[in-house]
Amino acid sequence: MSLDKCVKERLKMEISNNFREKPVEIKNRWYYIGIPAAAIAFAEILIFWGMKIEALGMHAVILLGLSFSMMFVKNTEIQKTYLALILLPILRIVNLSMPIYYEKTLYSFIFTYGILAIPISIAATNQDFTRKQLGMTFKKIWFYAPISILLGLLLGEGEYLIIKTNYLISDLSTFNLLMLSIVMIFFVGLVEEIIFRSILQNRLQIALGNRSGLIITSILFGLMHTGYGSLGEVLYASFVGIFVGYLFYKTRSLPLVAMIHGFINVFVFGIIPLIL
Repeated sequence: MSLDKCVKERLKMEISNNFREKPVEIKNRWYYIGIPAAAIAFAEILIFWGMKIEALGMHAVILLGLSFSMMFVKNTEIQKTYLALILLPILRIVNLSMPIYYEKTLYSFIFTYGILAIPISIAATNQDFTRKQLGMTFKKIWFYAPISILLGLLLGEGEYLIIKTNYLISDLSTFNLLMLSIVMIFFVGLVEEIIFRSILQNRLQIALGNRSGLIITSILFGLMHTGYGSLGEVLYASFVGIFVGYLFYKTRSLPLVAMIHGFINVFVFGIIPLIL
């Protein structure tokens, strides 16, 4: 049996709700994974400096580079890691490109994140993860729902103090709150949590180990918030990424982290600015 087949069999034998204590054996794994991760981080720093066109170009180069690298790298674990990392430049390119064509409103998120569902589905399908590893379970959902609202409020208050966002709804009517919650939970929160927690965090923990995988995923998550032009927001989002990533580590519940993420946005882009 080949090394790749042995690794795959070992992964299938793991208990899905436990992360690996040690990474799989991959020669020069920090070289193969560190370079594209650093390139993505630098592209996000360009956005922080206001160089959005240059950042778009670099993300496009990273996307092409990772795509072609998958054709030549023989190690299947590295191939799957590149497939996970590819989602980040795709996410950024779509997010930066869409507002060029129309005014960014609440409903524009539906179109933007709906498009992202296509590459996400392809990436998730080719990771060979079980549904339990991806966190696709509704176990304890009625317990997690009120907790996610409370955590969304607490974490949302912290974020709003940093970036002072504008609201995306005109008032706090039941209809507007319902629409804001649907968009932020089932589109923004769910899509981003599948990318960062279900796919990327899982894959980096397999390749680099639990702690390194969680930290690197959280840093990349924080850097994807450079568009606000606030170092405080990047650091805060990284902290939230570690917190939410650890919850995913303990619960293996995608609905929990998606709801927390979604309710943070509900409070930041709706309830808090309208009340204040």
